[in-house]
Amino acid sequence: MPVTVYQYPKCSTCRKALKWLDAKSVAYDSVDLVAEPIPAKHLADLHARSGLPIARFFNTSGESYRNGDFKTRLPGMSEAAALKELAKDGKLVKRPIVDTGKRVIVGFDEDAYKTTFTKK
Repeated sequence: MPVTVYQYPKCSTCRKALKWLDAKSVAYDSVDLVAEPIPAKHLADLHARSGLPIARFFNTSGESYRNGDFKTRLPGMSEAAALKELAKDGKLVKRPIVDTGKRVIVGFDEDAYKTTFTKK
């Protein structure tokens, strides 16, 4: 299964992650998650495979997060409601999300990338 990177072209962290993957010759499909928001059902799958709390999927430094008052609302939200909100607005999603088929990495964590993509 090819690696899929859900990213936003104007995001500096996404550009850094793609540059890292390119430097390591990792083949990937890139999806602009603002132009093509991730459907809630697929987000649920990514979330389940990531092993992370749903709050980690939110871009807490973004305008959409602030404007939607998610700092106050998110702690009381159900997982389904949170996924529905994420599916509505790609800018609300923490990025990049890298899906290797087996592993899902949220954000750019160089150590996680090294562990995942460095051949043993």
